[in-house]
Amino acid sequence: MAPARLQARPTPELIPPPEVRGVVPLNLGAQRDGLLYVPLRHPLGGPRPLLVACHGAGSEASHSVRPFMDAAEERGLLLLACDSRAATWDMIHGGYGPDVTFIDRALQQVFSRYAIDPSRLALDGFSDGASYALSLGLANGDLFTHLLGFSPGFLNPAAQVGRPQIFISHGTSDRVLPIDRCSRVIVSQLQQAGYDPHYVEFEGGHTVPPQVKQQALNWWLGAAPEGNS
Repeated sequence: MAPARLQARPTPELIPPPEVRGVVPLNLGAQRDGLLYVPLRHPLGGPRPLLVACHGAGSEASHSVRPFMDAAEERGLLLLACDSRAATWDMIHGGYGPDVTFIDRALQQVFSRYAIDPSRLALDGFSDGASYALSLGLANGDLFTHLLGFSPGFLNPAAQVGRPQIFISHGTSDRVLPIDRCSRVIVSQLQQAGYDPHYVEFEGGHTVPPQVKQQALNWWLGAAPEGNS
């Protein structure tokens, strides 16, 4: 089995709404772990969308969950974020391995406890996390239906499996990962590989403006919040 392949799969059968809500530690790692966010107010009827988030270099899971908590409450999303085993993701250090294993364990845990909609399962990331999300996601396009890359640096997929839909955004004044060397190259690579990425450039630096985040969520889920659906 290819080292970038994830084995966990959702079981969307109806499961009673979870009793434990809010920020839930995964308790899968002693030093670096991960978090699941379960909305406090949304009724969570039926299988729910899941956003799996990859943080930037030197960051942690909580930084990936916090920007999407309001959207989770409005739309009934579940948010899963794992800490990379080291300061950044394994692929960026040279090869897929321990982070793939940990993400797979985290997904297995979530899928065993919550009803997840397999048609709305997204992998997203920022900066190094965006490079990782796009690369890992392309190798697992039979699991992730959507990939969201905010200011990615490069692509390094171990394989191309399935046909995930792809959203990429990048600031035109980014000095950390310059747009000419990064997203503009990545978009061209994806187009040459047969994908049709939804690409957004904005005036700004190495960040995710609120309007771009909202645009990405609308692209993934549709423009209107689900309310109590």
